[in-house]
Parts: sequence; structure tokens; C-alpha cells
Amino acid sequence: QAQLVESGGGLVQFGGSLRLSCAASGFTFSWYTMNWYRQAPGKEREFVATIGSSDGSTNYRDSVKGRFTISRDNTKNTVYLQMNSLKPEDTAVYYCKATRPGVNYWGQGTQVTVAS
Repeated sequence: QAQLVESGGGLVQFGGSLRLSCAASGFTFSWYTMNWYRQAPGKEREFVATIGSSDGSTNYRDSVKGRFTISRDNTKNTVYLQMNSLKPEDTAVYYCKATRPGVNYWGQGTQVTVAS
């Protein structure tokens, strides 16, 4: 059974850093594009970052470019999101998502709160 478990969230001050991890199990991790999404209270879930399965290509939403870095370790079946220069508007529940054609797996999320 496919499972994604996020960790690393918490409370951080404005300008601080956090590193989120998402550990995968129950499927062939290296075959999947891995993504981070987030959902703030009262808002829709939104895309944050993605990393390809084969070439490791990355893409980010504009508001996090230059501050967030997505990476993956296929030997550990884990995807990471390094978040620097955090802002209050980054406050949200962060979810990882595994994607390949016709298949999507979601984690349960980890809360990130940035205090001003």
C-alpha cells in the first residue's frame, strides 16, 4: 500500500528556515514525479514545487523561487523541501504528492507556521 509521510514542519520566526521531508513506501519511488503543495486556512491547495523522476528537473511557484529548494534521494525514497527566508504568507499545511500518469498519492501533511 502506497504511503507518504511528511515531517519537519513547525513554528519558525520570519526569515527562518525549515526542511521538510516526505518518506515514501509501498511503490517504486524513482518512477514518480514528486511534488510539494500547500494549503493555507480558507484557501485552496496550491502547487509549490516539483522534481522529475528521471532527470531531476525542478520547477517552483513564483513566490518561492530563490527561497525554496526541492530535492530527492532515491536511495532513501525521500523528497525534501528546504525552505529559507520564510514569510508569514508561507504559513500552511504542506503536502507531498507522488505522480505518474493516471496515479496520484498524497501524504497527510505537515503544518508550517511562520510568525511575524
